[in-house]
Amino acid sequence: MAQSYGRRAAHSGSKEVVPVRPTAPLVLVAVLAAGSLTACGGGSGSDPDTVKVAYNRSTDNKIRFKDNYLESVKKQFEKEHPGKKVELIPIQAPDNDYATKAQQMMRSPKTAPDLVYEDTFRINSDIKAGYLRPLDDYLSKWADWDQFVDTAKSAAKAEDGKTYGVPDGTDTRGLWFNKEIFAKAGLPADWQPRNWAEILDAARTVKRKVPGVIPLNVYSGKGPGEAAVMQGFEMLLYGTGADPLYDASAKKWVAGGQGFQDALGFVRTVYGEKLGPDVSDALDPNVGTRVATEWFPEGKLAISLDGSWMGQNWINKGPKEWPDWSKDLAQTPMPTQHGQAPGKVSMSGGWTWAIPSKAKNPDLAWEFITTQQTKENAVEWDVVGAQIAVRKDVAADPRYLKSMPGIEFFTGLVEFTHYRPALPVYPQVSTAIGEAMETVTTGDGSPEQAAKEYDDQLKTLTDGAVVSR
Repeated sequence: MAQSYGRRAAHSGSKEVVPVRPTAPLVLVAVLAAGSLTACGGGSGSDPDTVKVAYNRSTDNKIRFKDNYLESVKKQFEKEHPGKKVELIPIQAPDNDYATKAQQMMRSPKTAPDLVYEDTFRINSDIKAGYLRPLDDYLSKWADWDQFVDTAKSAAKAEDGKTYGVPDGTDTRGLWFNKEIFAKAGLPADWQPRNWAEILDAARTVKRKVPGVIPLNVYSGKGPGEAAVMQGFEMLLYGTGADPLYDASAKKWVAGGQGFQDALGFVRTVYGEKLGPDVSDALDPNVGTRVATEWFPEGKLAISLDGSWMGQNWINKGPKEWPDWSKDLAQTPMPTQHGQAPGKVSMSGGWTWAIPSKAKNPDLAWEFITTQQTKENAVEWDVVGAQIAVRKDVAADPRYLKSMPGIEFFTGLVEFTHYRPALPVYPQVSTAIGEAMETVTTGDGSPEQAAKEYDDQLKTLTDGAVVSR
């Protein structure tokens, strides 16, 4: 299932960092507030001159670069379309709760927005559920579609061959590390681990020589959702061998064999040896916020297996000012398990703009997409959102190329990147993986036991479409 598309290409778009650590009641309030907001916003969609745009807002009230960007597009759209209005509908919740809320809205014509921001890993399940409409008729008449690289186009293409969304960026993943902590531990500033063992050795060295800091963060468990599954587990799993999660040629999911168990074993080592965050912190849905706004800026974290977008927290002067971040931090590729070819691993994901099947104003929604996706606006989003470009003209733009320290490094990982199986059942498989990770993180079971439980779930979820290796 691995795909790569050359140096500047991309696939599913970006991931906004999950925000400040609200308590569960606060998250619930945020979700309920979003619900009341959509209802108060005239959910019947009866106004033919208003396009309603639903998107995920960071739960950190100081992170608003996406809101600001959409506000600027709204002003441009309304100026260029006299008499037309844009109603922005932010849903302030962690990713899993955002997806649930968006799906609830799309089920009824009374609450369906005209445009919705869709994570590519969920889009096929939403297509299968009938929530989204194909965009092929619009795309065939849109000249800018030719600027999108082929793999980006496929990010929102369903099994029926139709396209249901327009991607706005992508991401890659690698290892971020704090050079000051490394210097105290006697580790090199140009650290380039060749295998998993060398990552663990570095973490153990930090623990021994620099007490009081977290040696290594690997996202884990059910709470962080895809941040754990894709960014933690799959970054390990795809370094164990070819097509380790889904066998596209056989059209079957791969059971939890040796590679799966080895990936869980790595996670178990991190938490069993106390090389990672406290387990309670690791399982917090908002742990990504602590990495970006507390642990890294305050010098409390040595290494994190993380995404290309991390810089967006600091270039946008978010909740934690950190002007020296590009000097204090460095990046290095995630190696394969034993250093076997190709030697490096990355995962790519992203987001698309889609039109719900029950949208009242789909034509107006499409007009908003084309306004948002002018070259100038696409460059602006990729810069403020720390995205990797999915358009050829944006990828060649000087402003994009100079937008953020590390952009060339993360763009270079595209050559080694992989994508999650774009199948409707994937979100359920992801949940099962998160449960297996949580089992070994808490020490409630061994990697072998967790893999066995995963296999049992996988057979049920996929109606037995499973192959063992």
